[in-house]
Formats: sequence, C-alpha cells, structure tokens
Amino acid sequence: MKQQNKWLSIGLAVTMLSTVALVGCGSDDSSGNSSSGLSADQSLNIALSGEPSTLDSSKTTDSNSNLIIGNVGEGLTRVDKDGKAAPGVAKSWDISQDGLTYTFHLRDDAKWSDGSVVTAQDFEYAWKRTLDPKTAAQYSFMVAWIKGGAAYNSGKGTVDQVAVHAKDDKTLEVVLESPRPYFLAQTAFPTFFPEKKDFVEKQGDKYGSDADKTLYNGPFKVVEWNHEQSVKVEKNENYWDNANVKLNTATWQIVKDSNAAENLFEAGQLDRFTIVRDQVERYKDKPEYSVVPELTNAYIQFNQTNKALANVKIRQALTYAIDNKQYVDVILANGSQPAQGFVPTGVSNGNGGDFRKDNGDLVKRSENAAKAKDLLAEGLKEVGLTSFPAMKLLSDDSDTAKKSSEFLKEQWRQNLGLDIEIQSVPSKLRFQLQQKHDFDLVMSLWGADYNDPMTFLDMYTSDSPFNDVSYKNPKYDELIKNGNNEPDSKKRMQYLYDAEKLLIQDMVEGPVYFRATPMVLKGYVKGWQNNVSAPIYDLKHVYIEGK
Repeated sequence: MKQQNKWLSIGLAVTMLSTVALVGCGSDDSSGNSSSGLSADQSLNIALSGEPSTLDSSKTTDSNSNLIIGNVGEGLTRVDKDGKAAPGVAKSWDISQDGLTYTFHLRDDAKWSDGSVVTAQDFEYAWKRTLDPKTAAQYSFMVAWIKGGAAYNSGKGTVDQVAVHAKDDKTLEVVLESPRPYFLAQTAFPTFFPEKKDFVEKQGDKYGSDADKTLYNGPFKVVEWNHEQSVKVEKNENYWDNANVKLNTATWQIVKDSNAAENLFEAGQLDRFTIVRDQVERYKDKPEYSVVPELTNAYIQFNQTNKALANVKIRQALTYAIDNKQYVDVILANGSQPAQGFVPTGVSNGNGGDFRKDNGDLVKRSENAAKAKDLLAEGLKEVGLTSFPAMKLLSDDSDTAKKSSEFLKEQWRQNLGLDIEIQSVPSKLRFQLQQKHDFDLVMSLWGADYNDPMTFLDMYTSDSPFNDVSYKNPKYDELIKNGNNEPDSKKRMQYLYDAEKLLIQDMVEGPVYFRATPMVLKGYVKGWQNNVSAPIYDLKHVYIEGK
C-alpha cells in the first residue's frame, strides 16, 4: 500500500504491518457497565501524520485515508487479531473446489449510517465502479483479479462481463480469473468495501471529500473533518455489531512534527503516537513503549523518463552510495533493518517460509559501495553527459522526511560529489506529483496489502498504475504474469524469486530499509489491534479502562 505512497513516504508515522500484535489487551467484557472497570469517558485521541486524500474507497491509495476508511467502513470480511479473515458484512461464504468461485452470504442486520440496509448490490456496484476506466482508480488492479475485470478496466470488455453478481440482496457471487489464496483476507481491504449507488451518484465529484459526503457501514462514522487539522469519528449506532464497540469517539489530530506529538502525548492530549529517532531513548524503557515490525519497504524511486536516470549504472551508483545501515542507525534507530532487496523480511513464501531469506541479499551494498563512483562515471559516458545534471529529491514536509532527505543529500555529496536539491512538499502534493511522473528522485515506502510477495512485485509491470518510474521490461511482465497464473505454489514462487532478481538487476528502485514502527500507547488504552493490512490498526475493540 502506498504509504503515504501502497504508499507511504518516509515521513509517515504509521504503515502496513507484517505481524499482528495486541498492545495493552484487557478484559473482553463488552457490557459497558461501570462494574467492568471501563472509564466513563470512552474517547480516544491519536495522531495522524498527514491529511487523508479521500474517503472514497474506490479512489483511496494512501495509508492515512485507508486508516480512516478501514475504521468507518467494513468489507465482506475483517482481519482478526491473528491476521486472518473473519466474518464482516458477510456472515459466511462458500468456495468452489478450484478456488475460483466465492459465494458470500451477507448479514440481515448490516446497515449504512443512514439506517438503510447494506446489500450485495452495494458490493457489486462498488467493485464495478472501481474497475470503470472513468473512475481512474489506481487500486483497480486488485479488483481486476475478478474474471472479466482486467478487460473492462482496460476498455476491452464490458461491465456485464465482470464476474461479480448480486444473486439477491444477501448473496454475492464472485468468480476469479485464477486462484488467489489470500483473496478472503483481501476483501477486508478498503478497496473492496461496498458503496451505495444512489448516495455516490448524488454526491458526484464531492463523494468522499468530507464527513457529510460519505456513508459509513463500519464501527464508526466521521462526524467532523477539519481539513489539515483533525478527523473525529463517533460510534456508529447502525453498525451490526454495535454492542461490541466500546469507544464513543476517536479523534485523529493531524500532527506532522514529532516533537509536537510528544508534547501533546505528555500533556495527555494524545493517547498514542509513533516515535522517531531522538524519542526512542526517552521511551524505550517505559511500559508504554513497543516496537511493531512491518511488511514495509523504503526505497528511492528513479524516474526513468529522465535521461540520466534511464541509465542502470547511474541508478546503481545512487543506490550503492547510500550507507543504509548508517541510515537506520542515525535517522531511525527504531528496529528498522537495512534492505537487501525489494520484498521485506517476514513476507511469506507461500510454503511456511520467508521469501527474503530464500532470495537472499540481492543488493550486496557492502561490496558494491566502492564501485559507486566508477558506475556513475560510466553511466554518464553512456548517456553522453559530461556531468551530472541538476536534479531534485522530492520529499514530504514532515520533520522525519526532512531529516531523511538531508541524510540522502549528504550521502550523495560525500560519496559521489553530487549536489541534489531537496523539494519538500505536503504529502498530498507529493502523491499528485508522483502520479503525474513529475519528479526526478523520491523516497517512498510501500506496505503490504496482503502477505505475499506479489503485493510488492506487481508494482513494476508495464501497465501498473503504481509504476511511477515508467519501468518497462517484457521479461519482467512475463514473470509476473506467470506468477499470477501458476497454481503450483513452489513453481509460482520461483517466478517471483526471479522477478525480484531482475528488478534489482535493473535497479528499478534503490532499496534503503525495511521498516519497524516504535510507538507509545497510554496504559489505559486496552484492546489495541495492529493489522497485517489496511487499516493498519483497528479501533473496533479498543476501550479505555482506568484512566
């Protein structure tokens, strides 16, 4: 998931997680009675690193938006505390023996925040709207796994050929192009949430742009959205499992400065925030502190429409010149690890093992760092340049992003003699510039949408909406295609091993680190659940006790 690229920037405070952890878990009593120990004030205050771009589940891409949408909406399934698919709007489902056909049976009491019933037609409409080329949804590629979806999305097929059908108000049938062992968990991802056609069409282009321009079918509903300042949600009285939601309100304050977040936490105005380098020492021995490992990679994107960056040796030079161990030690110091490839440690190989361990260290930075200057000189000669052209590093404007950019700038100055200009902008503008391919270099992060290497590797196919760097390699496309169509898990994984090797051989992006997130959480906050996919944490079972 762009974090805040699939997509997180270096400045994001939160992202997609590789494991599921319960922090401060307490009693399962959901009665809400004072005898249970629940505090009278069931309100939560938390930090958000930037403005959500939209609450439109068809168009969302960034982690901040997905975090809000994931807590105010609900798909056919939810991801439980163990990272597995659990019933959501669907109370049950049937799967055909060939793994292609899913039949979901919806709850009778699933409702929208306006009191109307959530139907199978709401899912069919939403998924087909996401696939509609006119919607221009970047995450449409996931829904395109449905039979006929890719053809419709590319303008080569019709909407009627998309194999998702409401057989009646409470039965949804879905046929996939090829087996996807992670599809059930994927239906918990915001892109697969329902949308009410009449409401969406009434709002038009304004849908998802404000609190009253969106309907909600999840545990909470947005009641205030003060843009660039805060987002407030309340318990959704029409949610089917309302009795098990204890929080009355949760407010995300948009705080880009980590010191400001710390001051708010210490003043009791924030109950949780993600800490950065200098704060780790102050909190690491306190009971509020924990480190959550993630399935998230951080990397430099090289825009290959740039003459210099179209050269693989120049991309290699810029990658090898970065001391990523020093980066994680100096800039982060939070449990993050230097990257050895594009797929992070902890991603499943589909057979009970770790993809990263299997495919090894593909970057080999320690032995390649000494070659960086020579590679730069050779690359410039190959493209007919006598010197490195003026270039900018696009970055978010958060304090961590600025520190990161300064570090990279200095590494390139020291190790290659280059002077790269830093372009710091708000995260929303950075997304727009990336999508328009209007950048030279940019630090990005990508968090897993599901626990499989494909969530990282299919970004760089020629037709991927997330291929911000304009990489095109028919051999790579073929490997990904074969990986998508191969039913044998071991053969499938070999295609993905080879795809990652080619990705690094071509140095399509420059791996920097695999992220972990240190956070502090007030002791009176119970039932906190971090997720393996969006939303990166789930507030449904959170409650306040002993405050």
